Amino acid sequence: MTTPPTEAPLFEVPAPPTPVERLLLLADHYTQHNDALDVLLSTGAPGPDAHVASARRLAAETRTVIKAIADQRLYESGELTDTVARLKQLGYLSAASTDHHPQMARDLTALAPEATVDCAARIAGELRRRRRTTAGVPDEQLTATEHTALQEIARGHIVATSSQGRHYVHYRDARVLISTLRSLEAKDLVARTPKSAPAASTGGPLQDRVRLTPAGTTALATTIALPPASGTAPSTTPRPLPAAAPAAARSR
Repeated sequence: MTTPPTEAPLFEVPAPPTPVERLLLLADHYTQHNDALDVLLSTGAPGPDAHVASARRLAAETRTVIKAIADQRLYESGELTDTVARLKQLGYLSAASTDHHPQMARDLTALAPEATVDCAARIAGELRRRRRTTAGVPDEQLTATEHTALQEIARGHIVATSSQGRHYVHYRDARVLISTLRSLEAKDLVARTPKSAPAASTGGPLQDRVRLTPAGTTALATTIALPPASGTAPSTTPRPLPAAAPAAARSR
């Protein structure tokens, strides 16, 4: 009697995203939504319903992420309760924005990307603490500076431009150098979406939004809220939401 061959799938089925990965993807979608609105508002008078379909999708996606967190069956704590409440607020603001003109709608989702990344860091910390897992040790191939850059990119803080053959990175909080961006691009952790972000000044050219690739999303999801690889980078601890966005800075 012959042994039947071992069954093997015809193709690889990727594992579903973790709750932390879902949150980072949601942050990226909020950034894309805000960028699209900014471009519409800067290039003309958008129709009153230009943002509605996108805002509704974001509200639905936020609810899906909340359910994914609930499916983890984590016991209640102040940290978890506050994080879920913040996500519910984001979903409500997205849904409510459909009843407003695009300019007001843009204001309602202005802080959503970084708020979502803060929630991702909190959920990652809760999952590690409760499951006592050692998974997610910082990748030794990435420097603390690169880890910080990944977080700033996830928050929607980084765009790139070029002028007269020279390339620049515009950042908001933590400084990100063009050399760091190129290093992350070489590792396929980030990529630029050309001319998708609003201009730096009125009448100027559109900028390139820097976004996490799928590999970058996974890399950040497994290391967010962990101590940096060295003591030279800022802490990854979630911080309070800023009252207003400071002016962009520039590095070569």
